[in-house]
Amino acid sequence: MQEARLKILLEYLQEEPHDPFNRYAVAMEYMKSDVHEARKHLELLYAEHTGYLPLYYQLGQLYTAAEDFDRAEKVYTEGIGLARKMEDVKTEKELRGAYQIMKDEREEW
Repeated sequence: MQEARLKILLEYLQEEPHDPFNRYAVAMEYMKSDVHEARKHLELLYAEHTGYLPLYYQLGQLYTAAEDFDRAEKVYTEGIGLARKMEDVKTEKELRGAYQIMKDEREEW
């Protein structure tokens, strides 16, 4: 079932490669089985669609899990700024929470 869903999402991405949701959906599906491939898609999305707010939480989480705290901090702070600019209070709060958890982990590390 998961492979079939991934195949469909990859087809959507191939048909509309500039739609940020398609790449994000592929990345989220890869999160279930291949974190490295998910990271590649999120990094491409980050490079090509900086205004796509959902990517910041997920990419920050991947960087934090990899203990790449400098990149995680950069992604979180940019995401917080974008959420504030878009007046998306809920997402800003989620990003601030994730950022604080990352800072706490960094101190423990």
